[in-house]
Amino acid sequence: MRVLFLGDVVGNPGRRALRVFLPELVREYRPDFVLANAENAAGGYGLTEKIAEELFGLGLDLLTSGNHVWKREFLPYLARTNRVLRPANYPEGAPGRGAVVLEKEGRRLAVVNLEGRVFMRALLCPFRTGRELARRLRTETPCILVDFHAEATSEKIALSWYLDGEVSALLGTHTHVQTADERILPGGTAYLSDVGMCGLRDGVIGMNREQALEMYLTQVPRKLEVPKKGPVKVEGVFLELEDSSGRALHIERFRREEC
Repeated sequence: MRVLFLGDVVGNPGRRALRVFLPELVREYRPDFVLANAENAAGGYGLTEKIAEELFGLGLDLLTSGNHVWKREFLPYLARTNRVLRPANYPEGAPGRGAVVLEKEGRRLAVVNLEGRVFMRALLCPFRTGRELARRLRTETPCILVDFHAEATSEKIALSWYLDGEVSALLGTHTHVQTADERILPGGTAYLSDVGMCGLRDGVIGMNREQALEMYLTQVPRKLEVPKKGPVKVEGVFLELEDSSGRALHIERFRREEC
């Protein structure tokens, strides 16, 4: 099984980056499934039904998310769709679902979305939730991918060891900065601390760099905006999984950018 997972899509530049580079990536890697984290696809904060459908129209099979997915106007769509995940370790009563099994041309891929707790919200334990979901989903397919939307690399690395051999891949999102620590753990789980982002190449994690500099220099809080113009980039990871066992055979991060 071949899987493309694209980093956090940030605003209109992120969506434009997918329009520019996704066809080329699909031709090169010939994936069975294409996924992306899209919690920032609407103006840099959150997601809308219209934008989710736009992304599906570009060829994405599923969207994962994180702590920015909870725009009130998006909640009815989140509650009824099975193509957008929210972190599974939110308490009972939160709308949406945290895991799903995708099926295409006889292949099945389970996807789990989790959120970290270090420097973030005091949610249910992502370790126990992740293991419980992995063991339940393995009755449907051995191929299981986890998007761990978390701040601390230590928490991400710890969870990868905790789930080694129980999931096919654990891929970090949230920081928008691609890391260079991809590996396959002894139990067969592929790991990368952060997949990166799709968006503005020369911003500050996809946002307006002048506004970010002003905020850091003055310490006056402000909402950062996504610039409408500028070169864009896509970052992500390609996985090859063994269908019968779910073990990762190959992990390869990639980056494409406009000049």
